[in-house]
Amino acid sequence: MKNILLPTDFSENSWNAIKFALQLFKNEICKFYLLHTYTPVIYDAEYVLGNPAQFGLGDTVRENALEQLDNFKTRIATKFKNPKHTIETMVAFNMLIPEIKEVVEKKAIDYVVMGTKGATGAIEVLFGSNTVHVFKNAKCPVIAIPDGFVFEAPHEVLFPTDYEINYKGRHINPIINIISLFNARVNILNATYGYDLSEIQKVNKKVLETYFKKEAHLFHSISNQNVFDAITNFQLKTRVNLLVMINNKHSFFENLFFKNTINQIGFHLNIPFMVIPAKL
Repeated sequence: MKNILLPTDFSENSWNAIKFALQLFKNEICKFYLLHTYTPVIYDAEYVLGNPAQFGLGDTVRENALEQLDNFKTRIATKFKNPKHTIETMVAFNMLIPEIKEVVEKKAIDYVVMGTKGATGAIEVLFGSNTVHVFKNAKCPVIAIPDGFVFEAPHEVLFPTDYEINYKGRHINPIINIISLFNARVNILNATYGYDLSEIQKVNKKVLETYFKKEAHLFHSISNQNVFDAITNFQLKTRVNLLVMINNKHSFFENLFFKNTINQIGFHLNIPFMVIPAKL
């Protein structure tokens, strides 16, 4: 059985991510946790340390959140009735990131699935700040779903990598679990500026070959392109349904997505994006 965490702020963006998760794992026995977190509009340390109910706000906010979660649960039962799926609702007086970290550990979460859009909905920004922080802090794979994305079975998966990671099962198994659901093919993409692979990179590539030996896969090596251009150009040639990366801190992953290219790539990435933590 898979445990899937679905954070929601009750927006249509988060509902779209929930729909994606229900369809992605439609043939799997799953327990889905619908999570909503709340804090006061004016965040105050004294308020947080105390009992929010004594201020007359906590109970009202919590009851409203539970009602909206029940509405989402009803929508799921109506539109995606699936005997393999069970739904549990959770409301927490906490900031989103620490609550997700706690739930991931306590409930042995396999995947977090959430929307990409931030509160501002600014189209020029790829990810809302919450999504970025979940990418950086969650100790399990996170799948971010673009606003308005209509579910497609992930038949072509793009996995850019610099072969600088000592790959372990915890890095690759989440990918294999997804591609095995749909007989998908994983495209392993390496972009360079003319440098040959080091001996360590060659060893790591061999490890990847071993992990994917029973799965449909192709290795792609592209010269004289940066990773951003390589991803964009590959998507022009192949109908990619899922982009996967390992968040190896201090590597090209953070340089690509969390620094100066975050705005420009936002206009191109319109498919689900799975981020796997390098360290658990």
